[in-house]
Amino acid sequence: MHNGVMKAWLESSHLAGANASYIEDLYESYLDNPDSVADEWRTLFDGLPQVNGHAVEQPHSRVKDYFRRLAKDTSRFSAPVSDPDVDAKQVRVLQLINAFRFRGHQNANLDPLGLWQRDVIAELDPAFHNLQGADLDATFNVGSYAIGRETMVLSDLYASLKKTYCGSIGADYMHLTSTEEKRWLQQRLESIEGTGSYSTEEKTRFLDSLTAAEGLERYLGAKFPGAKRFSLEGGDAMIPMLKELIRRAGEQGCKEAVIGMAHRGRLNVLINVLGKRAQDLFDEFAGKHGESWGTGDVKYHMGFSSDFATPGGNVHLALAFNPSHLEIVNPVVIGSVRARMDRRGDLDGSSVLPITIHGDSAIAGQGVVAETFNMSQTRAYGVGGTVRIVINNQVGFTTSNHRDVRSTEYCTDIAKAVQAPVLHVNGDDPEAVVLVTQIALDYRNTFKRDVVIELVCYRRHGHNEADEPNATQPLMYQKIKQHPTPRKIYADQLVAEGTLSQEAATALVNEYRDALDRGERVVKEWRPMEQHTVNWTPYLGHSWDMNYDATLPIEALRALGEKVTQYPASHVLQRQVEKIYEDRRAMTAGEKLVDWGFAETLAYATLVERGERVRITGQDSGRGTFFHRHAVLHNQNDASTYTPLCNIGEGQGPFEVYDSVLSEEAVLAFEYGYATAEPAGLTIWEAQFGDFANGAQVVIDQFLSSGEQKWGRMCGLTMLLPHGYEGQGPEHSSARLERYLQLCAEHNMQVCVPSTPAQVFHMLRRQVVRPMRRPLVVMSPKSLLRHPQAVSKLDELAEGRFYNAIGEVDPLDPKGVKRVVFCSGKVYYDLLEARRKAEQKDVALVRIEQLYPFPEEEVRAILADYSHVTDFVWCQEEPKNQGAWYCTRHHYDDVLPAGATLRYAGRPASASPAVGYMSVHIKQQKALVEDALTLA
Repeated sequence: MHNGVMKAWLESSHLAGANASYIEDLYESYLDNPDSVADEWRTLFDGLPQVNGHAVEQPHSRVKDYFRRLAKDTSRFSAPVSDPDVDAKQVRVLQLINAFRFRGHQNANLDPLGLWQRDVIAELDPAFHNLQGADLDATFNVGSYAIGRETMVLSDLYASLKKTYCGSIGADYMHLTSTEEKRWLQQRLESIEGTGSYSTEEKTRFLDSLTAAEGLERYLGAKFPGAKRFSLEGGDAMIPMLKELIRRAGEQGCKEAVIGMAHRGRLNVLINVLGKRAQDLFDEFAGKHGESWGTGDVKYHMGFSSDFATPGGNVHLALAFNPSHLEIVNPVVIGSVRARMDRRGDLDGSSVLPITIHGDSAIAGQGVVAETFNMSQTRAYGVGGTVRIVINNQVGFTTSNHRDVRSTEYCTDIAKAVQAPVLHVNGDDPEAVVLVTQIALDYRNTFKRDVVIELVCYRRHGHNEADEPNATQPLMYQKIKQHPTPRKIYADQLVAEGTLSQEAATALVNEYRDALDRGERVVKEWRPMEQHTVNWTPYLGHSWDMNYDATLPIEALRALGEKVTQYPASHVLQRQVEKIYEDRRAMTAGEKLVDWGFAETLAYATLVERGERVRITGQDSGRGTFFHRHAVLHNQNDASTYTPLCNIGEGQGPFEVYDSVLSEEAVLAFEYGYATAEPAGLTIWEAQFGDFANGAQVVIDQFLSSGEQKWGRMCGLTMLLPHGYEGQGPEHSSARLERYLQLCAEHNMQVCVPSTPAQVFHMLRRQVVRPMRRPLVVMSPKSLLRHPQAVSKLDELAEGRFYNAIGEVDPLDPKGVKRVVFCSGKVYYDLLEARRKAEQKDVALVRIEQLYPFPEEEVRAILADYSHVTDFVWCQEEPKNQGAWYCTRHHYDDVLPAGATLRYAGRPASASPAVGYMSVHIKQQKALVEDALTLA
């Protein structure tokens, strides 16, 4: 760069007047990452004074003076001195190119209806840069503009920039901090001027897909008028987009694709992409259904699986089931993809592709989207990037004014938080749609990051087919009624350019309608499914009380205990952690009783030792929120980590434990998706405090508790929810046990409150060793982790099993018992301590360790010794309107002796889960224990 250019740079608007801070911003970016600024700026900044070889903060005046000296010192530059005015214009040409890269998308032709009112971007006009008149015929260096030429006539350059950045594609990517990624996208877009080149065969294929998209909707509208179907009409280009995305993914080695989407267009995708038989859909519209398990669900919630033929081989497709909570399916899809990747040994997502399809208002409005974006590059939840498609039909439910549905220019701006490029595209231009689809997939596969496509379209009908959209969008729907369909626009284009005849275009319409009349599959690429995914057959048809072998040789357990308590001598532990591992070695040797943390660790060890996978995520899961797990050991000298459970021996199963992002909703949904795609092994989500699962209530209600009944989707996910009244206040006491029990029916899940280390050991093993796969909700402890009474012998782990109910442990004479107290969890130890202290012999304590499914036969067996007792009490720590009381009392009607009554002992009903004052907590706890034990 020579002095004339420098002079022009100094006098440009970037460094003058109110924008003088621009240079400081550039320099700050350079300090943070030298590659984040253009080569010219980086070269100049490299020449600033440095300290010990490193750039340092410089005041604006010093940097500007440095530039001025450069401008005067012509010896610094290899280029000869030239006319300063010419150099100034050259700089302004480069600024024009940059303006299009930054802001061209804001003047792109994106809205098919032409209703968008967008500000004119002055920087996109050459005149803004003082380039006009004869300048338009002058030739300039185009710098890094990837057109393939070093120089261009300015008028040709301007036309090329408009074609590239202001046509049917609006490329929004200059927010990326990665120079490599920006240059990659510039090369892809600018080298072809934002326009794809397609063969006659390809164009016919695109039209065929548009014909199918339109044909299905018209057929359903005529055959089932008024039926709710959430028509795709207006966004028809999604069908060629998806088919080309899958086709290209298969060419690049993808073996599976998991798709998540909401209602709009779902039926079209089922029929025209996944290959569901048309007759099956028609039968569903007609109210016919075959014999199926469970309650079923509405048509536009249903999933489907098939194989799709591509030039690179078949790709297995799975469309996820999802409820009306639109965006919650996204982390479920990502979790399913991660499970499939793990099963394939795929570390970067090369063989499995996640595709999520969003609505414009939903992606901007629902927080789980931001949570899922935030997870995309983390160790626990990364899948090598997701292709995210936004169907922007410009109406959110009935709201079309974007000022009411978001605070940003684009609905996709949320993606910028994670450096995802956004490719906006006009839905009436199918070739542009295919082009951005190809670029998006290639970007994802190259950089292993999320990428977003915004398909700007419209909704030909209202929110659903029974809606009247003119009531709230009269102008839009007047325009839509006059607007030709995407298929007609493209067919007319192909006829006009001579690609195919009008008769050929019409024939495609008739052929598709005839196929629907025959009820056939209409996807030519459909193939019968091969065994791409895991076989669920071994896990079907089992009841919760089935027999299984829970025993282990004590010698094998001791050997595992020795392995999981060893770590390299060079790995220096924190003092308290070292003491925990010393104690565990003593427990292995039989010198101490086993505590909770070690029993849990041994359970995992027995599973991975037999080749099973164990995955645990949660906000403090590596060490455990309450300092009890310490599965990951941190070296105090160099911060390196060592995980004993990963070092059991050759052939062991993988053990993964991750400290998760600070989210409940997206993380639990991810783990649900993982567990529904991988029945083998143990998948655990652990709440930091059980109360925090409130933030994931949608996942619990819509997926975990009802997914099997609605969709036949089995899931063995385990939730560990720390629960127990320790005086820590309303948000750190109750995991809301009552909410889970209220959701229990038809043996849909298990709710357990284990009270001993042996019980948690067997409970966790049972979830894997027993082939039944249903969710396990655990009220896990806090104070019991170190309670002196909550310990077990090692042989109880080796020889026992999980007991759904535990009877009296003290040597009481059953004939002398006048009252039986039922309870669960920590309150048992308070009752036991108080009874022993009072030397009371007439009250027996019975623990219900599994509240659902209720262990009726085991409780009957325990109560056989108390057939004479009529006074029964249920004691709980939770307020009366919470906990297990209301949701379980009916189970005792069939097991209590004739004439017996069951009474409540616990905290009074309360709007809050717990009190906030320790003194009040202690008083309440003492009162409920006395109430349970004191006989009238």
